[in-house]
Amino acid sequence: MLDTTPLITAVDRFADRLRAAPQSRLQRGAAAAALALARDLAVRAQEREDPAAEPHRMPDAGMFAAADQITVAGRDLAVVLRDESDLAEAVRLVEEAVGRAGV
Repeated sequence: MLDTTPLITAVDRFADRLRAAPQSRLQRGAAAAALALARDLAVRAQEREDPAAEPHRMPDAGMFAAADQITVAGRDLAVVLRDESDLAEAVRLVEEAVGRAGV
């Protein structure tokens, strides 16, 4: 079984930073970066669960929901990951999103 702790940790840290960020930071792009990440992680999870199905797009639930959305999407992906390289790529995606978000 693959240890997905690095992904869970990275997602949780990003979510915590978003929750602590001022509204102005969220409005300047942090929430958009988080939503883009959540959508990407969600698609990756869905593709692994059912490769034949068309993935559903995660809705924009507003800037204050972005932290919860990356938490859910990251944990969903962690459940279905089976490969170390996929895990490393997911962690990299989270780290890049943190950089874009500026939090």
